[in-house]
Amino acid sequence: MERPVFARFRDAFVDGMRARVQGDPHDPKTTLGPLARLDLRDQLASQVERSVAGGAEAILGGRTPATPGFFYPATVLTGARPGTPAADEELFGPAASLVSVANEEEALAVANASSYGLGASLWTADRARAERLIPRIDTGSVFVNGLVKSDPRLPFGGVKDSGFGRELGREGLLEFVNVKTVWIA
Repeated sequence: MERPVFARFRDAFVDGMRARVQGDPHDPKTTLGPLARLDLRDQLASQVERSVAGGAEAILGGRTPATPGFFYPATVLTGARPGTPAADEELFGPAASLVSVANEEEALAVANASSYGLGASLWTADRARAERLIPRIDTGSVFVNGLVKSDPRLPFGGVKDSGFGRELGREGLLEFVNVKTVWIA
């Protein structure tokens, strides 16, 4: 996030995360359910704790609740440094690491330094800028002004350490086909 808009985005993002209602996924009021398994919850908690120990700040959440179940609170970290899980690893759960950068070149460097490359979410009011940046982002998909998500009509998959091949869409169907070449003289 470029510094001129970072504080405003951070505050709005934290407000949105704070509004999540944790609870039973069957309850219509719940907007944040539990993780699938205890080991996954504990792994996320460990990633957050190690990131904070490495200099990140948990500005929301960041502590495993003492309630039954595999719950973890909506968590927002800032200031994660390279070498910490919040900067270098995928956080699977309700935890986000916000990074402030000076400009788009630094943003690209931070994004592309990751060993993961499933998808990127690029937010801008300048469509020409987005179109110029998209080819420079090293991910399997780029969503402009929207969250990364799969759609059965579109191929979905990552690059680098984020998977093999594609799923969904025509390209995804072809991943399950063995093409045979036959040539007869």
